[in-house]
Amino acid sequence: MEFTDGFVSNENQENHKSALESADQFSVSPLRISPKSLSSPKSPRSPSVSKSPRSPSVPKSPRSPSVPKSPRSPRVHGKGSLLKHERHSHSPIDGRPKKGGSGGKGTWGGLLDIDDNYFVDPNDPNYDSSEECEHSNARKSTGDFEEYKKKAIIIVQEYFATDDIASTSDELRELGKPGYSYYFVKKLVSMAMDRHDKEKEMAAALLSALYADVINPPQVYKGFSKLVKSADDLIVDIPDTVDVLALFLARAVVDDILPPAFLTKEMVSLPEDSKGVEVLKRAEKGYLSAPLHADFIERRWGGSKNKTVENVKARISNLLIEYVVSGDKKEACRCINDLKVPFFHHEIVKRALIMAMERRQAEGRLLDLLKEAAEDGLINSSQISKGFGRMIDTVDDLSLDIPNARAIFQSLISKAASEGWLCASSLKSLSLEPEKQALDVSAARIFKMKAQSIIQEYFLSGDILEVNSCLESENRTCSAELNAIFVKKLITLAMDRKNREKEMASVLLSSLNFPADDFVNGFVMLIESADDTALDNPVVVEDLAMFLARAEVDEVLAPQHLEEIGSQCLGPESIGSKVLQMARSLLKARLSGERILRCWGGGGSSKPGYAVEDVKDKIGKLLEEFESGGDIREACRCIKELGMPFFHHEVVKKALVTTMERKNEILWGLLEECFGSGLITMNQMSKGFGRVAESLDDLALDVPDAKKQFTHYVERAKLSGWLDSSF
Repeated sequence: MEFTDGFVSNENQENHKSALESADQFSVSPLRISPKSLSSPKSPRSPSVSKSPRSPSVPKSPRSPSVPKSPRSPRVHGKGSLLKHERHSHSPIDGRPKKGGSGGKGTWGGLLDIDDNYFVDPNDPNYDSSEECEHSNARKSTGDFEEYKKKAIIIVQEYFATDDIASTSDELRELGKPGYSYYFVKKLVSMAMDRHDKEKEMAAALLSALYADVINPPQVYKGFSKLVKSADDLIVDIPDTVDVLALFLARAVVDDILPPAFLTKEMVSLPEDSKGVEVLKRAEKGYLSAPLHADFIERRWGGSKNKTVENVKARISNLLIEYVVSGDKKEACRCINDLKVPFFHHEIVKRALIMAMERRQAEGRLLDLLKEAAEDGLINSSQISKGFGRMIDTVDDLSLDIPNARAIFQSLISKAASEGWLCASSLKSLSLEPEKQALDVSAARIFKMKAQSIIQEYFLSGDILEVNSCLESENRTCSAELNAIFVKKLITLAMDRKNREKEMASVLLSSLNFPADDFVNGFVMLIESADDTALDNPVVVEDLAMFLARAEVDEVLAPQHLEEIGSQCLGPESIGSKVLQMARSLLKARLSGERILRCWGGGGSSKPGYAVEDVKDKIGKLLEEFESGGDIREACRCIKELGMPFFHHEVVKKALVTTMERKNEILWGLLEECFGSGLITMNQMSKGFGRVAESLDDLALDVPDAKKQFTHYVERAKLSGWLDSSF
């Protein structure tokens, strides 16, 4: 039966009414309205439904919900059916709300719900491409670090059980992730701290073996930094943390895997009341400041079975023998570096010198090796001087096996000093041999005549090389007595001439390759004969005092040599005492170095016009060129070509002042290289820092924090061994 616009039967109206009353208006979807029905002209309010000959039509309304299924109402199929939209969904997904009242299909979910399967939707209007990468990288990085920590602990435990450095090194390489190596350093030390001395020594030996080869130096630095900062936590489980960790730090400095400046830098960054500060102070003052601290620290935990003294000595002998045979300096330097005993390098110097004296044909090759090691900073100037000093103590014993050992050794000193890698004035004095105390009078007279002609020719030509050549030919045995006679003759002739010749005599003294003891003996002879000299030269006291002071400024003599000369003076009223007293007063005066250098109108050269101001200007220019170019090798070459080692304190002063003014430490690196290669000695460093200290008040006008900076650099210089701890 059909619904029409004009007639609806009573029966159909009743059925329709009962269906509407039984329907749930909140759960039934509204009827869909066909666009075509909206265009029906028959009713302005209710669009008609397309008629069907078999089903009656009922006027549809958007407000009239569809009729649900009911046993009383037959299913009606076909277009325009009232029951087309059913109440129950055919989808397998349950759209009902969850028990908590949220999370149903098409809902936002609960307020505190967190979805573990979170992902970034590229179709989201607020989508950020970097967000997904950040989330994944963070999860991956955390996971990698946790995995590294677990494996690092296993590697440390296995190493303590096996004591196999090679295997541990291979495992760390296979583990990879060099950016996490600091954790391995921290874990290795912290686990060793809670064990016996054996494990502590094993940990120190492993770090030394892995340094720079497997673990990068910055990672070692970072690992120890974290250890110091965690000292307050470590002391809860390890009561002696302060002492043990301080010893680990000192051992790292001795083994050259931590710079000495680490202690100062870390102390600034820690609270004053923290245990980390106690650790740093204990390491610096309790261990590293003690005499012979390197040997003590090395043996504190029983020493390493790979580094006993006898074992190291045997390895040194083997590498020197192999080098003499092969001549491969690169391989020899690598072997020296692999020893990892920088505090014991004086033994290398000593054994190389003994071998050079025993095997004269290998002398040149061995001296070349020592020169290469000194210039590259592999063996520092302190170890070089110490090695030569030990040779001086044993040269008399060597004379039993090596004929003429003293003369050979003196020639080695002269060659090393002339090549610039040994400071001869820093060596101890050689004692005279008994058989050489009595010099033949006729030989001495002949030498005096020849020395006078050599000196007079030098005053005319100014050729220092020619003087050295003549001396070698006239004094083939390197006689100390003849050397002293030449020093006395040179100064005696110069005192009777003008300032030009006096300046030339001082320059020649600083260029001679004599041992310091020969210069001392020469000045002693001058003072002993001063009474006779005063008859012809009324100002002998002033001249001799100036020559003596100039010799110390030029580093021909060391300060202790003045005391040695003074001990041989006859009495307080003698001319010698007056000379020594005046020399000391000259040296104690303000800016004494510059004044003494200018005393005869020169500046360290016999060439006219080569004054102190010229040298200062050259030093300033070479420092400026180094700042702009950064070529440290070229800068060192220019400093060496100045030929004025006695004036290197000016380089130190200008470099330090520039560093403080510009707060740029590039020149500090140059000073490190110069000191490490022996180009600038500790004495010149002390003079340079002393001159800066004298001018701090003037410098503070341009650099307000000059005093604070200077104190900081002095401490760094002390830690690096440039300055004595009493500076």
